Amino acid sequence: MRDGIKLSADVYRPDAPGRFPCLLMRTYWDNANAGKVRQAMFFAERGYAVALVDVRGRFDSGGDWEPYVNEPRDGYDTQQWLGSQPWCNGKVGTFGASYDGFTQLMPAPLHSSYLKCMVPVICQQTNFGHLYNDGVMQLNVVFTAGLFFNGRTLQPMLAQAYGGSLQVLNYYDLFRRLPLMTAVDDVVDAPYIKTWMRHDRYDDYWKSYGIKEKYGEITAPAYFVTGWYDNLLHETWRNFIGFRNQGATEQVRRNTKIIVGPWTHAINAQGPNWDADFGENTHIELNGLHLRWFDYWLKGTPNGTDTDPPIRIFVMGENRWRSESEWPLARTQWISYSLASSGRANSLYGDGVLSDQEIPQSAATQDRFVYDPNRPVPTLGGSISTHPDLQGPRDRRPVERRDDVLIYTSAPLAVDTEVTGPVELKLYAASSAVDTDFTATLADVYPDGRAVLIAEGVRGARYRESLEHPSLIEPGRVYPYTISLWETSNVFKAGHRIRLEISSSNFPRFARNQNTGEAFGTSSRIVTAQQSIFHSRQYPSRLVLPIIRSPIHAGSAQ
Repeated sequence: MRDGIKLSADVYRPDAPGRFPCLLMRTYWDNANAGKVRQAMFFAERGYAVALVDVRGRFDSGGDWEPYVNEPRDGYDTQQWLGSQPWCNGKVGTFGASYDGFTQLMPAPLHSSYLKCMVPVICQQTNFGHLYNDGVMQLNVVFTAGLFFNGRTLQPMLAQAYGGSLQVLNYYDLFRRLPLMTAVDDVVDAPYIKTWMRHDRYDDYWKSYGIKEKYGEITAPAYFVTGWYDNLLHETWRNFIGFRNQGATEQVRRNTKIIVGPWTHAINAQGPNWDADFGENTHIELNGLHLRWFDYWLKGTPNGTDTDPPIRIFVMGENRWRSESEWPLARTQWISYSLASSGRANSLYGDGVLSDQEIPQSAATQDRFVYDPNRPVPTLGGSISTHPDLQGPRDRRPVERRDDVLIYTSAPLAVDTEVTGPVELKLYAASSAVDTDFTATLADVYPDGRAVLIAEGVRGARYRESLEHPSLIEPGRVYPYTISLWETSNVFKAGHRIRLEISSSNFPRFARNQNTGEAFGTSSRIVTAQQSIFHSRQYPSRLVLPIIRSPIHAGSAQ
């Protein structure tokens, strides 16, 4: 590296003379990891030189390990080194998933002349967007992945996980510890976790190594891969749109692509506890997808990659793959579903209604619930990344029995109804606290009663207007909130119902808001909040769904 630090690179080359296009993965997982070696061998056997590089401070690489911070500069320097090797033909492509996907994006704005294309799998545009969802910390990510980052190797975490010399972690005890800032003090030395907590707004710390403001400097197209239940789904779509709309060249804007399947944070993975069946056609051949992309950009193989539609999605419920040309889809009809009740929408047994018709004048104007941070609503399904027993399309009824969860359900659908695109809740709410959170969950209610999670979101009240400049709220005052439930594609079948849940916690996926307005992670104090959700003509809370009703354009279905 430019400061003299040496990184460990294991290089795999074809057993033949000549110069080859080169592929690079920069990883914190260990470049001798068996799965990564198999992937390198796959590409080397097909005419590529492949470098698996331990990032700074991990495994055999020198320097000090500080997650994310050194990756832009080190990534560029590694690309420059690789592209200048005598066995490289001057063309470099990158690959890797999660952290190893972000290590591709961070140096891209520095535009190495050797970098020609990327395949970033399940990765973010900024680490703030990864660790904080609209101002609310993804607690499970920070504490599980954050602790997994600890040290030079995986040994400390493996020792904890398998009963070695270090203590076995009780994560749920750790998640509940207050002040949250002190929760890791007796476990490991991971100062960067406290740094992430201190930077609880989108400031220069996060901007320094993200790409949100840097798409206009990127000159290499990317093929993004994610899943509808990936905790980085929203960030991956942001990357795709950023590349397509703001990339430095027409080549980047025209050729960047994305594929989204019915997966979690592990591509092709589906959980044993899922409460929805997506059929047998959910798997993609991931190495084959990489190879076709690299063959076109690095070898010039005319395989049709340049004419493929930019978007490939799996439509859940209909359970088939489909290609599209834009996002959101041009044929989208944005339909608002209003909330209504007689004032008792609490729980599955309440009277909440979700309707695309005008609110009756006789309906109540609000619903209320109590949010107690000592008794948070438990995570059940969705995009929690590090707890396989909780993630994915799970039946929400155990959660929906709680009085601190408001339930609004449509009438049975007369026809199949496709929802494909970004989902938003426009919410009017008041709280007795000076700060709090509001959560939203979209569920597909089956005729047998299952309420299968489709999409979810959260909004920190202090971040209602800005992620950069948060401000507290006035108790009792009604504020508008926009809650993104991220992106999805699901066909609600005829006879099914559409359901919206509203509450104030989703734990342990998200950290509990203690309702005090005090600096994040620093206090043990907890305040119970009285929450009011409004749905009237003056305060028309509504779920906005991207409905696809028109026929699919010719040639788009494959």
